[in-house]
Amino acid sequence: MKIMVFDVAAESSGALSVLNDFYQEARDINRQEITWYFIVSKPTHLIDTKQIKVLRFPWVKKSWFHRLFFDYVVASRLVKRLRADKVLSLQNVVVPFTKVYQIVYIHNSLPFVDYRYRFRENKLLWVYQNLIGRNIISSIKKADKVIAQTFWMKKAFVKKARVNQEKIEVCSPKVVVPHLADYHESEESKKIFFYPATGMDFKNHRLIMEACKLLKNRGVEDYNVILTLEKDESDYIAELFQEAKDYNLPIQFVGRLKREEVLLQYAKSVLLFPSFIESYPFPLLEAKTLKCFIIASDTSFSQEILAEYKNAYFFDAFSASTLASILRKFIKGEISYIDDSGENSDLNTSRSLIDLLVS
Repeated sequence: MKIMVFDVAAESSGALSVLNDFYQEARDINRQEITWYFIVSKPTHLIDTKQIKVLRFPWVKKSWFHRLFFDYVVASRLVKRLRADKVLSLQNVVVPFTKVYQIVYIHNSLPFVDYRYRFRENKLLWVYQNLIGRNIISSIKKADKVIAQTFWMKKAFVKKARVNQEKIEVCSPKVVVPHLADYHESEESKKIFFYPATGMDFKNHRLIMEACKLLKNRGVEDYNVILTLEKDESDYIAELFQEAKDYNLPIQFVGRLKREEVLLQYAKSVLLFPSFIESYPFPLLEAKTLKCFIIASDTSFSQEILAEYKNAYFFDAFSASTLASILRKFIKGEISYIDDSGENSDLNTSRSLIDLLVS
């Protein structure tokens, strides 16, 4: 059996992690009757094996035109030339113009969230929500099987695409959290708020800034916020950095950290997670697994990941005052840690992606 895995979109961050994890699963399964073809763009660390062939198309990243040419012309020709029996698309959309059995893995949640971007507000995210979003919804209808990362996304797919829920499987990413340090509650740790996130608009760093201003106006300054941002990585972040400096806010821009550094920081901080658009928020599950305090936006994804977790506190993702109130309670020592030693942090009770393909 020949299985083609398409992911020319993956280059960094979560999308690349999904590709890497599935590639490793394909290597580990060691089924002699299966030949895997991984169709990628720039990733060079994936190597050929006896059962795996990696085909690279780096020119796909040159422009939107190149990507569209690949998707609508090259991809289907590859499927036909290699005589694939199944296709797995890890890039949110199906391969068009082919009748081969297709599974599409959708990790872009932008088309399915309640918050709608205006074109003037953020042109790129508007395009993803409205133009690319239509293609994603169409792909849900066309695919033989659809993979969602969470149950809230499965419900959203059913509602938006109007498909039978039996068509959709939930396969949460595998999250292995090395035990590097135990979490210890202390007055000091409850005054350190850690937010490991990129600088995308929906990560909601602006809300943190506004909440810190409110705390300053109330005379609360004995705390520290740590952001994994470079102070000049974009105009938006540079503006936030200058604002924090001008208002003398206790916010640190420490830049990108290694995963080991992030895990160690969890153990001596409160995870702060104001993002309001996520498909699978890895920091929430990591911090929950390590039994940390968590302050998260009140959203479908955070409620699912943190269900019944006793040390999680939620706030309105668009209200700086509600966030400031929770932060103040931590800083003033008004919140106590609840022993949750019996908590099960494993969200993924569904079938694995590899099982769906080879069964």
